[in-house]
Amino acid sequence: MNFIRSLAFNVAFYIVTAVMLIASLPFFFVLPQGFGMWVVRTWARASVWLHVRIAGVKVEVRGAENIPQTGAIVAAKHQSAFETFALIPLLKNPTIVMKRSIRLLPIFGQYTVRTGMIHVDREGKTSALRDLAARAKAELDKGREIIIFPEGTRRAPGAKPEYQPGIALLYRTLNVPVVPVALNSGLFWPRRQFVHLPGTIVVEFLPAIPPGLDSRAFLNRLQGAIETASDALAAEGRRQIGEAGRA
Repeated sequence: MNFIRSLAFNVAFYIVTAVMLIASLPFFFVLPQGFGMWVVRTWARASVWLHVRIAGVKVEVRGAENIPQTGAIVAAKHQSAFETFALIPLLKNPTIVMKRSIRLLPIFGQYTVRTGMIHVDREGKTSALRDLAARAKAELDKGREIIIFPEGTRRAPGAKPEYQPGIALLYRTLNVPVVPVALNSGLFWPRRQFVHLPGTIVVEFLPAIPPGLDSRAFLNRLQGAIETASDALAAEGRRQIGEAGRA
């Protein structure tokens, strides 16, 4: 059953993505950026809906009172493809820090450029970090929220965390609050796996870390908050999976 549901979801997800990209293409590059973000937000909502209706998951958002109402950095745990789109409808006007190679993808890559997503060269080191800070500041000055995955890539639940220096640079340079986000999506949409498992994906917005800490203190606080909360959500999710298996 999970295999059939997963197959149906994957087919529907890619069909909806392709249809939305192609249908909006004649207007995408001539209308304002706001239209592009409407397309992205609509696609994200549709993708979450498909995941719920077809793959059999539920989505629960906790800590809604911590969702930023003004420009801020949103630092999220990254366990699956789910959070790359599911966070978008929860914020007013977000931009996402993503790897530079995405901009080279046919059509989709140009959409990320047109909507002001922030592309970073992971191999560029110092110069790439400077470019990241400059681009993030430009988008933040527009009142946008900066979504960044501090580890830079997906990591399975329980894997040893590897936080990268980019998040500390943004915290120090932009001088705005950072809202940590914990989740357990990797249990139900495992990285590099075809099958999706039914259950409740929890996205938890944690209290913001105010600006002004030194880099080491900030990273310790950020990692501690995200990892502690994500581990708790993973344990909760595993209990749910176990109970479903015994039912």
